[in-house]
Amino acid sequence: MSSSEKLKQLEEIILRLEAENKALKLNLQFTQEKLHAALDGTGLCLWEQDIPTGNLTIHNQQWGDLLGFTIEELPAHIDSWKGNLHPDDKEWVIAAFDEHVAGKTDIYQAVHRMIHKDGSITWVSDRGRITSYTPEGKPLKIIGTHVDITQEKRYEQSLAKLAHYDPLTDLLNRAAIEQSYLRLQSQALNGSLCFIDLDGLKVTNDKHGHHIGDLLLIHVAKTLTQYSIEFVSQHQGIDRSIKIARLGGDEFVLLIATQDQHLLKEFCQSLIDHYQQAINLEGKKITIGLSIGVYRFTAQDNFATSCEMADTAMYFVKKRGKNNIAFWQESLQLA
Repeated sequence: MSSSEKLKQLEEIILRLEAENKALKLNLQFTQEKLHAALDGTGLCLWEQDIPTGNLTIHNQQWGDLLGFTIEELPAHIDSWKGNLHPDDKEWVIAAFDEHVAGKTDIYQAVHRMIHKDGSITWVSDRGRITSYTPEGKPLKIIGTHVDITQEKRYEQSLAKLAHYDPLTDLLNRAAIEQSYLRLQSQALNGSLCFIDLDGLKVTNDKHGHHIGDLLLIHVAKTLTQYSIEFVSQHQGIDRSIKIARLGGDEFVLLIATQDQHLLKEFCQSLIDHYQQAINLEGKKITIGLSIGVYRFTAQDNFATSCEMADTAMYFVKKRGKNNIAFWQESLQLA
């Protein structure tokens, strides 16, 4: 074969290889576009990390989009990711990642929080797996997915709130306060249950309407919360926060981790004293009182029994003129 024929053959090979290379590039581009379209529809972000350098690549999104940063503000590096982890999650998430890189786990997986540029919290579901190693057997590349699940988490938290909180006052509901009661008993801590009934809510509703009545309930809820926080901070004898619930209507329950009668009376009296003066709600002067019954429960008392005893003491106050405190005793039950 002459040199000219060999040259022509080589040129044909080069042209064929160039055409094949072009076709492969087009096919790769088409495949990437399909992958990106599929991932964009799920909100899933595909990432890759070069382990020796720590550099990160996001294949189907701009780096930093999830947290509102630009590449100039937040370098595409593992340290940037670590720096934006929520402080409460940072330690265990990094530990889970490092354990996988060290070969201690088959996969890296974590649901955690990150800090957005605007200061808000972004919930993410992370998964990753080492895909290649150096000739010496050291991890080289790790590829994974990163999904923004903030909306799902907010929905989950909203459902949990509906299940455990009173929608009007944002206090605990009956189911949640009962759980707190059982938790206190399981920890072998002494406690007391205060049953509070408002004196004057019906008059307020009849005179000013249920809108003002609702504002009054909200006002009482905030007052109970404020006084509870202050009281616990001022007394070493109460080693837990006071749990507060609205059972419905104008009935409130407080769960306090102490049986000290002096402390309990002091706290309840401070609540009664607060409402000695009329309060102003949307320009209307409202006068109410609090009738409070207290029961110091034992490990054998269930929640319903404790409520019944405190309720009995509260009704004793109602019959004796209202706006006062009474501790349950057997003579009250007999009466």
